[in-house]
Amino acid sequence: MLVILGPTACGKTRLAVRLAQRLNGEIISADSRQVYRGMDIGTGKDLTEYVLDGEAIPYHLIDVVAAGDAYNVSRYQHDCNAALTDIVGRNKLPILCGGTGFYIEAVLNNYEFTHLPINEPLREALATQTDDELRLLFQKLPSEYSPLADISTRKRLIRAIEIAQHLHSKLGLGWTHKNDSRIQSFNHSIYGLSLPVETRRAYITARLRERLQNGMVAEVTNLLNNGVAAEQLIFYGLEYKFLTQYVQGQLDYNTLFERLNVAIHQFAKRQMTYFRKMERDGFVIHWLDAQRPMADLVEEITTRELLRGTT
Repeated sequence: MLVILGPTACGKTRLAVRLAQRLNGEIISADSRQVYRGMDIGTGKDLTEYVLDGEAIPYHLIDVVAAGDAYNVSRYQHDCNAALTDIVGRNKLPILCGGTGFYIEAVLNNYEFTHLPINEPLREALATQTDDELRLLFQKLPSEYSPLADISTRKRLIRAIEIAQHLHSKLGLGWTHKNDSRIQSFNHSIYGLSLPVETRRAYITARLRERLQNGMVAEVTNLLNNGVAAEQLIFYGLEYKFLTQYVQGQLDYNTLFERLNVAIHQFAKRQMTYFRKMERDGFVIHWLDAQRPMADLVEEITTRELLRGTT
């Protein structure tokens, strides 16, 4: 199995598609939001990218649930393992591609997930506190979960506190734990695409302008009109959070752009932080310059994998 990871706007899908064509592979998306139907522009889901020289490159775990439906890392892990088994069973190469580090890690480390019950009394108590008070409380509950938590919205922050408090009540037992060994049936190589920070920032800003001009506002409006709750869209964060606020008249256009642009830059930084954490935890990531010609990247990875005997 190949893994292609990296921050947003670095060209992961374009590389994965070309590798799939070259190596008789199929792509498994590792993006926590591209699983949702109707969430296309805001998630960077461009299905035309999966057609190369007139050839349709098979992909998995894109458009698998309706926007607003429940989907989490545990379900992703189950679905991804099923896709891996299917692809390998047909003598093809699985290529796991995306920027959601926790999803990738859950598959590679074969995490076993423990159910965390909803604590309604705690939620009711937290509902009376300000966002600043909630953030301070979360900081006072450090655990192995802390660097993984997404606290970008009030709803996510309350859930993060709920999880952190559960861990402390269990004397530090992990909310997930690894099985005795990683999945042995899928030998893997991990390749990461990186960009200089200023280049990445320029790409992100230019892409945001393009998406706003090409239907992203209409996409969010359609989701709301089709019954997806505003609270749920805000929960998805980034584009869906700020565009929902814009559509509802809570933000003007300039404020929307400024806040969303900053949020995406911060998100890309968090992605890189998570990938560095994976390296500290023992994963070997071969970093490649995303500014190099795509053909050169494909050639380098193909040569490496042929030498390893994995293709």
